Amino acid sequence: MRSATLAVLALLLSSGALAPQDSSADYREPYQQRALDIYRDLIGYRSAASHEQVPAVARYLADRFRASGFPDGDVHVLPLTTPDGESKASLVVRYRGDGSSGRKPILLLAHMDVVDALPEDWDRDPFTLVEEDGYFFGRGTFDDKFGVTMLTATFLRLKEEGFVPGRDLILAFTGDEETGMLTARSLVTDHRELTDAEYALNADAGGGVLSEDGHPLRFLVQTSEKTYATFELTVTNPGGHSSTPRTDNAIYELATALKSLESYRFPVRMNDATRLYFEAASRITEGEVGEAMRRLAADAQDAWAAEVLWNEPEQVGITRTTCVATMLRGGHAENALPQSATATVNCRIFPGVEVTDVEETLQRLVGPAVEVEVLGEPTASPASPVRDDVMAAVAQGVEKIRPGTPIIPLMAPYGTDGKEIRQGGIPTYGIMGIFIKDSDQFAHGLNERVSVRAFYDGLEFWYTVLQEVGE
Repeated sequence: MRSATLAVLALLLSSGALAPQDSSADYREPYQQRALDIYRDLIGYRSAASHEQVPAVARYLADRFRASGFPDGDVHVLPLTTPDGESKASLVVRYRGDGSSGRKPILLLAHMDVVDALPEDWDRDPFTLVEEDGYFFGRGTFDDKFGVTMLTATFLRLKEEGFVPGRDLILAFTGDEETGMLTARSLVTDHRELTDAEYALNADAGGGVLSEDGHPLRFLVQTSEKTYATFELTVTNPGGHSSTPRTDNAIYELATALKSLESYRFPVRMNDATRLYFEAASRITEGEVGEAMRRLAADAQDAWAAEVLWNEPEQVGITRTTCVATMLRGGHAENALPQSATATVNCRIFPGVEVTDVEETLQRLVGPAVEVEVLGEPTASPASPVRDDVMAAVAQGVEKIRPGTPIIPLMAPYGTDGKEIRQGGIPTYGIMGIFIKDSDQFAHGLNERVSVRAFYDGLEFWYTVLQEVGE
């Protein structure tokens, strides 16, 4: 399968990305206006943690599906109460096929919750969709009410047109991706009879990258993601008066331990996705970095290549596990020796590496005087194989909106609901149907936005992909 995938990638890379297309379309088709209405309604819900509006979002969407002809028995609002008592929900909708393909369903993922936004901090009301200067502004316009809108609107469009897939297509919208991902976990455990699938497509990962002048550079297909794990490193001792210093000062000991962590590099690792990523990216990346990508893809032990990419923040996380100190606390009074000092260390662990292995490495680095504790219950997630059928469907979708754009597999250094679905045994591929400039990336931040063209292009991308994979 890998050789065929490389052939597809080579063809796409050799065709060259075209210049931006004319953006003067007025987007007045009924399916486009319906999608915009859904987008506007979804942005209006403050579906962030503690506001308990996720169940309302799920009910709103369920009503839209039922009104469009989806049977009650195929529309499921699944409530869930978190350990701290907050009401969440997920939504599962099945689009029935005729079974002619003889294959299991495909699961389609997005999440209804958002990171909160304070209206007083924004230039516009974050919970009112605003179109201005060629952009849609609002919390969730990108992450991930964009994905929810794309999949919902595409299901309704296909249903209206009478499309009958050869297998079932299943929407699964989760309710706490930004916090605990409990709803995603529940979908593949408590509700597996509703969500079991051959593979999943995640509308909250991957996607297209534009240059600052609007040219398409690449489209990334996320096939795996690193395990998110946080540790605390703590040093304690009796302390005392600051006028009588001790040689075993907790802050100094912790600082020494952190310097050991700073100088350590986890070994370079490679899987199919990262090798294909570096092979493909090297062809469109100039200079030393491009050469390092090419050489590392050919030999994961190439020390020169590893050194070059170590100094590239956007690339180093794709090469290995990384752990970095993110917070510090220590001492209790300015005139007292510290009785304790603690550092928070966040790790992004390469697929296939166990959390316990990283914990043991940290303990070895900092020594027995430093207590190492893992916070929470981090879940490792396996890498999904690079599939030719998925890559081909994505290529069709991208060709529809940004012809000639290279399609490149990606192991993401961030986390999504996809890790829970992969952990549940369903291979998952992130293909957010959007092209965006780096300078327009405001997910989780102020004035989140998506270009008007990207929104309507996303509809054509998903319309094409779902017909391809549904055959």
